[in-house]
Amino acid sequence: MRPERGPQSSLQGSMIPEFLCLLCFGLCAGQGSRGTDESLPKPSLRAWPSSVMPRWSNVTLQCQTSTKNVNFVLRKGKVPLESVQSWISTDGPAEFHLTDLKTKSAGEYTCDYYRRGPPHTRSQPSDVLLLLVTGDLPKPSLQAHQRGEVTTGDTVTLQCQRPDNIFVPVMFALLKAGTAGPIRVQSPVGKETDFSLRTVTVNDAGNYSCVYFLMKAPFLTSQPSSHLEIRVTAPPGAASRDYTSGNLIRLGLAAVIVVIMGALVAEAWCGQKESPRGST
Repeated sequence: MRPERGPQSSLQGSMIPEFLCLLCFGLCAGQGSRGTDESLPKPSLRAWPSSVMPRWSNVTLQCQTSTKNVNFVLRKGKVPLESVQSWISTDGPAEFHLTDLKTKSAGEYTCDYYRRGPPHTRSQPSDVLLLLVTGDLPKPSLQAHQRGEVTTGDTVTLQCQRPDNIFVPVMFALLKAGTAGPIRVQSPVGKETDFSLRTVTVNDAGNYSCVYFLMKAPFLTSQPSSHLEIRVTAPPGAASRDYTSGNLIRLGLAAVIVVIMGALVAEAWCGQKESPRGST
């Protein structure tokens, strides 16, 4: 014969499912409050002075958004590294300083931000910034198919070649001194790749180098190749054509000024002629 349940046991049995429902609802609501808010603009992330740096150097990752009164978070992969509070009176980016870079510092970085007040929703993550730390693999070679100076409008092809003793899948990156990151990233054909700079201008002149790196973590990267200087000059006759155009423009302006001055003199002369004879 089964014992009868008293009022207290019945009440406890009815409260347990309600408690579990409330607990589940609270957890779901908490997860929602930490979700992403698509209305918040995606921030931008850049590296200074460059996203390709030698070991033991320092780099600053700058995360920026137009939204005010937020906290920034820097992530490597999906792991948050540190938080920096932005101030309402500051229009500049939040800066994350990475010092004494090591091989393990290389990787894919993103940043996002969240509102300080509830519901603490966070923005979409920035585009991925790949930070490379050079020096773990032998350096490649870089050479140009064209020798000497090139003229504006030409196509310059730079070939980067890895050493023969590297057998793992790699990517190649073309670097230019003074830029904040690779200007091209390409997969190789065999042990080399060709970077084509089409319709070059004088702004393309400078010192170039290249590196190769592993496509996955730990993103081991080679030493940079030796620098290769590219000199870009204007085509023959361009300077004289520019000089002629400048002279024509100056002559045209002078003619306009002469016409205006002539009109003013004629107007003054006509006004004096039409004035009463007895006036002083």
